Amino acid sequence: METSEIDALRALIAASPRPQTLAERRERMEAVTAIDPVDEDIRLVPVSAGGVPGEWSLAPGADAARVLLFLHGGGYSSGSLRSHRTMVTGAGRAAGIRTLAIAYRLAPEHPFPAALEDAEAAYRFLLEQGHAARQIVVGGDSAGGGLTLALFQTLRAKGLPLPACGWLVSPWVDLEMTGASIAQKDAVDPLIHRAYLDMLAQAYLGSATAPRNPLVSPLHADLSGLPPMLVQVGSAETLLDDAVRIAGRLAAFDGAVRLSVYPHMIHAWPIWHHRLAEGRRALAEAGAFMRRWIDG
Repeated sequence: METSEIDALRALIAASPRPQTLAERRERMEAVTAIDPVDEDIRLVPVSAGGVPGEWSLAPGADAARVLLFLHGGGYSSGSLRSHRTMVTGAGRAAGIRTLAIAYRLAPEHPFPAALEDAEAAYRFLLEQGHAARQIVVGGDSAGGGLTLALFQTLRAKGLPLPACGWLVSPWVDLEMTGASIAQKDAVDPLIHRAYLDMLAQAYLGSATAPRNPLVSPLHADLSGLPPMLVQVGSAETLLDDAVRIAGRLAAFDGAVRLSVYPHMIHAWPIWHHRLAEGRRALAEAGAFMRRWIDG
């Protein structure tokens, strides 16, 4: 692993001042994530996915019948189609499938369950478009990873068919923030810290939702009967324990789960796969995992 690559990325992130307001947080996220262009041969098409703004992507030679539904990170309060476009399109290319990224409603303007409602609407849209559940993967990073597991619970409760598999990158699955790594990794994580998480959780929960609600903290959920799951996390993350614990919980419910820890990597590092060899390796692993389970 080229430590110089991750050191250079850390320097780039450190050069961007820490935001103080919600508007600044949203601007900074795009400033540090959308720094690399999408590959020129990727076809991007806007779409209304069940009333939710979205964007299709398709790489040359990819199978348009198979789809990754991607739910971006950003603590439920920031993130956009633009912020994660490079990561989403890279994942689609690696898996050889089409992608559908959605811009779900954000907190605090739209607290829980708005994001979950939008994720469900987008999944139903795919089914209505003729995609069989076995042809769909659902995945996301950070809050998008937690939202993925919330969507799976919702689909199961409503008797809807579950997708072929799930992909969780640096998932945030415990809005009580009880993981030991939140303190242990604070000095090495350049992005995610306890005070920031507290603010994000408060915005998403609002005044009516308890932080142990399994639809906001899937760590406390019944995870039985879910599809195979790939969990990827960097060792330099305050959310390391979230990923390790959710993998353990999935396994405890007899789920097929793979946990991959990438040494020295920071939160949601595949976003910067053009700059990080380990980002490209993570996407290659995810692509192979999706191909194994989709329509299998």
